[in-house]
Amino acid sequence: MTSLAELAERLRALHRPGQPLLLANVWDAATARLIERAGFPAIATTSAGIAFSRGYPDGEKIPRDEMLAEIGRICRAVSVPVTADLEAGYGDSPEAVAEAAARALEAGAVGLNLEDGTGRRDDPLFELGRQVEKIRAIREAGRRRSVAIVVNARTDVYLDRVGPEDGRLEETIRRGGAFRGAGADCVFVPGVTDPKVIGELVRRLACPVNVLAAPGGPSIGELAKLGVARVSLGSGAMRAALSLVERIGEELRTRGTYSALDGALSHASINELMQSPTARR
Repeated sequence: MTSLAELAERLRALHRPGQPLLLANVWDAATARLIERAGFPAIATTSAGIAFSRGYPDGEKIPRDEMLAEIGRICRAVSVPVTADLEAGYGDSPEAVAEAAARALEAGAVGLNLEDGTGRRDDPLFELGRQVEKIRAIREAGRRRSVAIVVNARTDVYLDRVGPEDGRLEETIRRGGAFRGAGADCVFVPGVTDPKVIGELVRRLACPVNVLAAPGGPSIGELAKLGVARVSLGSGAMRAALSLVERIGEELRTRGTYSALDGALSHASINELMQSPTARR
């Protein structure tokens, strides 16, 4: 049995600028086992993927307890460190966010994402000072349990196109620097794909930087050269899987054929994977 503290330190050590930690985000125990079997040294959850799989839209519409229950199932299914997407923390106060972090730790996650997007068009980002308090509260929640939770602090300046385009870099630097000062291990900037901007973020933040991979964006090799320390797929894999299910259904309904099933993993291989021993039961 590997302790949560050891798993947290293992996860933290995987954040190496220029040798990015690759995260193919998962949404249930089966996908977690598949990614672990593929050789990935850590697992990340996708909050959108978990919400979609349980019939909710993204954006903290899924009840916190349902999200945490699925995170727990994922953690119990694998032996590698798990970092959980906790969206905006499921609460407005630092105390509520700390409670969610503590619950995620109890579920087996040793890292977490915390985003600063509010989902409100008229006020798209949480006030910076309040967000800093939330990050400090998360770190304190971990300390009380002798686990240094790996905090991936996300800012949605680029993702939500906040403010004038020519001011987004400076605002991202301002927020990311404050998050780092509050104890964040990594700064996550989804929505940025310009190599020049990514390189500037890495240089000026001077800490591990996480970017969201997307078709048409820089390759892993290019991101490594820019000094990126973490690359996530977000809900991409889950959406791709749903696209395949849609194509299967459309072919079945309109043509009465099943060619979209070609290449599917065998029932026996999946069944065997589900019978694998787990490290945390």
